[in-house]
Amino acid sequence: MKNIIQIIALVGMSFWATAQQVQKSEGGVFLLQNGQVYTHDKGMISADILLKDGLIAEVGSALAAGSAKIIDCKGLEIYPGMIDAGTKLGIAEVGAVSLTQDHNELGEYTPHMQALTAVNPSSVNIPVNRVNGITTVLTLPSGGLFPGTAAAIDLHGYTPEQMYAGFKGVVLNFPSSGKRGRWDRRSEEDIKKDSKKKLKRLNKFWKASKIYAGIKAKNGETKYNPQMDAMLGVMNDKAPLIVEVNKKADILAAIAWINKNGVNVILSGVAEGYRVIDSLVKYDIPVITGPILNNPSRSSDHYDVGYSNAGKMQKAGIRVAIRTNETENVRNLPYNAAFAAAYGMGWEAAFKAVTQVPADLMGIGDKYGSLTKGKVANLFITDGDPFETKTMVKHLFIRGWKVPMESRHTLLYEEFLERDPGLSK
Repeated sequence: MKNIIQIIALVGMSFWATAQQVQKSEGGVFLLQNGQVYTHDKGMISADILLKDGLIAEVGSALAAGSAKIIDCKGLEIYPGMIDAGTKLGIAEVGAVSLTQDHNELGEYTPHMQALTAVNPSSVNIPVNRVNGITTVLTLPSGGLFPGTAAAIDLHGYTPEQMYAGFKGVVLNFPSSGKRGRWDRRSEEDIKKDSKKKLKRLNKFWKASKIYAGIKAKNGETKYNPQMDAMLGVMNDKAPLIVEVNKKADILAAIAWINKNGVNVILSGVAEGYRVIDSLVKYDIPVITGPILNNPSRSSDHYDVGYSNAGKMQKAGIRVAIRTNETENVRNLPYNAAFAAAYGMGWEAAFKAVTQVPADLMGIGDKYGSLTKGKVANLFITDGDPFETKTMVKHLFIRGWKVPMESRHTLLYEEFLERDPGLSK
């Protein structure tokens, strides 16, 4: 009986996989003609774009087609692919099935756990999210104090290595002085004690990492230690530490810790950044914030604090990127940015916060973030403003590949649009 059930399950899974098969991407040389091209410095310009060898080969007027496949973009707008600077895309699948959750490892200190290694290129969530113009994401581990190393990936490829976009960063969940949720019944005193204990453990691990880096620099060879080896980039100031922190008191504590230890950081989350703007400006600390579409962190807050937080920080001169902190709903990145734009950030700054700014913060701004000659050919073509829900993405390119505008959502829509109930007449 058990074997029969297993066979039925395998047949069902095979049928579902076939039903959800997305078309293959199309490679080659492409010429995008007659479109309106968005540039960060000049806004919309009339131009053609030539895509070749995965890069933007030319941007200009009346480009020669040669053997390129022509896509007529008349009446359409061309934008650089959007970058979500905080997701679990590719490392989380079905919430109720623990085997598909590869973002949360056991233990407090696992910086050597590489998100890139866990990425599933065949995740059904990837086509769902990229068809809205998201071409690159930073996928983040979660869990302990040092949950692992995040990785930037392009949303196209057969292997994690093919998807890798050139940035990795160790994540630190800075000790929180607040409640973990409504279910948290700890007293204020217990919360303070727990926070102090975590900070003590953080400092102990940090000191050990610093000593290890010093020994490594002096001797060249040490006994194999994957935990400490993963910290070397941060210790040698070659890679930023991504510090997840949200509450005002915790942000201030994190800034004090950062200054004391001389760490190159990017603050992530920063839900109450608007409360500590002076400190963020003073120490020139960049921020990845979001989701923007979020409830206030305090019951006494005005309804729009989440919407206006990014704009207030950006207006003060802080470098701000926007994230969704999602898995299935990364596709809502443009709408998160739209709310930030409407509540003080402005359209241009908000779009930059999901394109060039996150690329710059990750040190890949010379390859990503804008429609510039020589950059990676990640872009999308729409019939209107990408921040508006009515806008349709007509074409999508990732690394020069023309990606089909299909996902399980579009396939199910088409399947049941004109359904026949199968009843005999």
